[in-house]
Amino acid sequence: MKKSKAIHNSYPSKDDSSVSSKQPLFSREIQDEQDEYSFSPSSSGSSPSDPSPARNSSAWDIQSSSSICSSPWSSSHVDYPCSYNGLMGSLVREEGHIYSLAAAGDLLFTGSDSKSIRVWKNQEEFSSFRSNSGLVKAIIIADQRIFSGHQDGKIRVWKKSGKDPSLYKRIGTLPTLKAKVKKSLKPSNYVEVKKSHNTIWIKHIDAISSLSLSEDKSILYSASWDKTIKVWRVADSKCLESISAHDDAVNSVVAGFDGLVFSGSADGSVKVWRREMQGKGTKHYFSQTLLKQECAVTSLAVNASSTVLYSGSSDGQVNFWERDKCLSHGGYFLGHKLAVLCLATSGNLVFSGSADTNICVWRREDRNHLCLSILSGHSGPVKCLAVETKDSPLTHYVVYSGSLDKSVKMWRVSGQDPNETVPSQTSRTVPQRRNL
Repeated sequence: MKKSKAIHNSYPSKDDSSVSSKQPLFSREIQDEQDEYSFSPSSSGSSPSDPSPARNSSAWDIQSSSSICSSPWSSSHVDYPCSYNGLMGSLVREEGHIYSLAAAGDLLFTGSDSKSIRVWKNQEEFSSFRSNSGLVKAIIIADQRIFSGHQDGKIRVWKKSGKDPSLYKRIGTLPTLKAKVKKSLKPSNYVEVKKSHNTIWIKHIDAISSLSLSEDKSILYSASWDKTIKVWRVADSKCLESISAHDDAVNSVVAGFDGLVFSGSADGSVKVWRREMQGKGTKHYFSQTLLKQECAVTSLAVNASSTVLYSGSSDGQVNFWERDKCLSHGGYFLGHKLAVLCLATSGNLVFSGSADTNICVWRREDRNHLCLSILSGHSGPVKCLAVETKDSPLTHYVVYSGSLDKSVKMWRVSGQDPNETVPSQTSRTVPQRRNL
């Protein structure tokens, strides 16, 4: 019998301090939605080498007539030094752990185990919409549509109202009812998912862990704990294909470059799939295994220039592969004591969020990665990240982080060259793939 892989984490859960990498770090029990806010003051989580902004300008000190006082965000209104890396704002909403984030323009979407997706604009709640079941584990945006992946194995599709931009309506669920009825009529559409239990192949039978869009946003990929990846055509919501991808839960899927799709699993592997268009459909072929290790692969990300693939693992390492070297293993870097739970990229920066409650900021220089700063402020595992690039007055990055401490935090990260790197973090480049 295959042994399950565990993520050991010092953050206390409701049930056990050591849980399977396939399971969330907290109980799956869904909490009832509450409308009460609680505030937390903004405190710096900056790099040791960077100056902190004035600490006497937080929302706690603003008069009640200020608009920020009606917002659940606690934030500092100060002129940040150009080199400042640290906390800008913090939101704690007592409705559950934050599992997913997505940023689009001036809007931030947050998903939690309250089953609700909330929309934030200028640090104020702009809108919200709610599913009937299933905590929100993934959010991705394709033009005017929002796709959300849920614990119940369904993908829900939302669209902004043309008359009222603050109103979002559900326009569908994947797979559609029509598709399920049609597929259920043919015995050949059934696959065995458990002993003595069959279901139609277009359905996920376990939680959706990750969503990704192809480069042209015409294909949606959904990864699931049921060990499969489903391929959906965005135009008509049709399920084109089901890929039996791994021997354990698929924790992450990323549509990358050159028609390649990457998947990472609790079975410890990172796999590459090659997409080929066949008429109006697709067919994905297994290409190669980039990594096979004992510990679970928890997250994947491709950088903005589509030149590097990154994978985070439950041992705290981030491995990377380079496109111009035919996806040869470029090395790994280590900055966390516990599992890396999420990755994000922007420009030549890489952000890693961990069960150790920290976020490491890495700069890629040639083929090395230097740790610029460690963003500290969460009291629970960092589950999701979203990054926006700001070009005025100088290039910098706004990073949003969601945590199992029920908070979302907003960080400023400088785009300038650092004066000093963090010496305690390590980065290694090796000439070939390293099997762990």
